[in-house]
Amino acid sequence: MKRNILLLFLIFCSIATVAQINDEDKLSVDLDKDGIKDHVVFDKDNGVIIVKLSTQKFKPIQSKPVEFEFMSSGIRTTKSGFEFSNNYMRAGYSCQFRYNPKQKKIQLIGMSRYEFGPASNDGSGKSSVNLLTNNYIGNWNFWDDEKEELIPMKTIKLKMTFPVTYLSGFDDGIFNKFQDKCVSLYEKAHEKMKKSQLLENQK
Repeated sequence: MKRNILLLFLIFCSIATVAQINDEDKLSVDLDKDGIKDHVVFDKDNGVIIVKLSTQKFKPIQSKPVEFEFMSSGIRTTKSGFEFSNNYMRAGYSCQFRYNPKQKKIQLIGMSRYEFGPASNDGSGKSSVNLLTNNYIGNWNFWDDEKEELIPMKTIKLKMTFPVTYLSGFDDGIFNKFQDKCVSLYEKAHEKMKKSQLLENQK
């Protein structure tokens, strides 16, 4: 009997928690700057972001489906629009959106990601790309087995371009491309540092 009561209590708590999370995935923010609040929803049942603009009579604008971590992903307001975040156990990313008044569309304007790496934090760090300026910044670390310490790598700064992406064409594919480019840059920088250290040790 006690076990059944406890089970019902846990189910109730789970339902209440999910309901609270869903409530937090609804934003009211004036994206198109007409003085009327627009609506942004992260529909976790279907894995899509939905925006309803007052200037477009609140007609739903919907992203493509994205994969996400149910309990630790969602949306929040930013200075220029809103942000979608997807966080896993030791890594995660965010995508920033704002209204494009010329195109009258919701545009992806930036992406950022972080990693904690394994227990040694090898490969840990963070990076971001501004899709309006194409400026990429990456700050990463690697574990030095000989020194037994985490070594910060030189900040990576360069131009990184992606196709212009609006909400209706957005899915996690563009983030995956961003992640692949980040990993490639990290590996090249890491290899360069190892060669440099090897030359110094040989002196």
